[in-house]
Amino acid sequence: MRVLVILCVRNEAAFLLEWLAHHRAAGFTDFLVFSNDCQDGTARMLDRLQALGQLTHLRNDGPYDKGGIQFTALKQADRHPLMKQADWVLVLDIDEFVCIKTGDGTVADLLAALPQADAVTLTWRLFGNAGIVRYEDVPVTEQFTRCAPEVIHWPWRAVMFKTLYRNDGTYRKCGVHRPRDARDAARLDSFRWFDCEGRELGAEFKTKRLFSSYGQPNGRLAQLNHYPLGAMESYVLKADRGRVNRQAELGMDYWVERNYCAAEDTAITRCRAARAEIQASLLSDPELARLHAKAVDWRHARFAALMQQEPSRALFARLLMTPPSRALSPAAAALLRDFAVQGQSAGRRPEDGS
Repeated sequence: MRVLVILCVRNEAAFLLEWLAHHRAAGFTDFLVFSNDCQDGTARMLDRLQALGQLTHLRNDGPYDKGGIQFTALKQADRHPLMKQADWVLVLDIDEFVCIKTGDGTVADLLAALPQADAVTLTWRLFGNAGIVRYEDVPVTEQFTRCAPEVIHWPWRAVMFKTLYRNDGTYRKCGVHRPRDARDAARLDSFRWFDCEGRELGAEFKTKRLFSSYGQPNGRLAQLNHYPLGAMESYVLKADRGRVNRQAELGMDYWVERNYCAAEDTAITRCRAARAEIQASLLSDPELARLHAKAVDWRHARFAALMQQEPSRALFARLLMTPPSRALSPAAAALLRDFAVQGQSAGRRPEDGS
């Protein structure tokens, strides 16, 4: 069974080896990675990993269509030979780690637990900053363990999902969160979606749904550990880099809606030994080790340079002053959902929160 992961990256070489090692340990077999406009050696690291047979690297340097950088890459992915060879497909970001809790923690175990599934929604669990200020070269999955509660009532973006789906031609295109453009109604009707509680999902998930249901567990079999913030220093660099799927800036709104730290989750440590072994093997290559060290140095130097600019310095100060976000009570969340429903009824759509 071939399971393809599609990834877009920019200036994230310092995190790449951990991410790749983790997903290899979890049984993913193929990696199609797009890079664009990198200054930290990401593209060179991907070239080296391709030479070592670890992944396939494509530069996505433009021009870009109106959907932006990520959508331009995904259109290329739809036409790539790896897509034609894949049995299952998943689109991820570098700050997303699949955490499989069933069996031995591999993707094969997850699919064995859901034998009727053609699509599996991997719901985010948001991991907050937990007051970590300085960027350090340590595994993200070990450093950040504070997160949102298992059951969260708001915001809807806290329960967004990425979709692991069977690549049988039912959908023509991959998408950031879900496959898109179903070929025909008959095939779509027989294509079965399940969540990671083992529940079969309704028709709306087959065509447009981007988030799981509020106020209930969604991750018994697996979850998607999402580390969107990192250390405060890393967040300043992320804001400087910008978002790959739109022109909007990253600021305090993004931070506050994701900085949940009230709970702790260490389920991903079951892959720690296997991930660490693969990561160490990758770093035994002198060129990869050099490129990784250079990427770490670049992050420190870039942060120092940004601190000479008032907008970045002001953002860093606000991060230092802002406490972790408080999960809303069911009553407060219900009030907001009522307003959201009213807004949707008036023809206003919620913004994309990926």
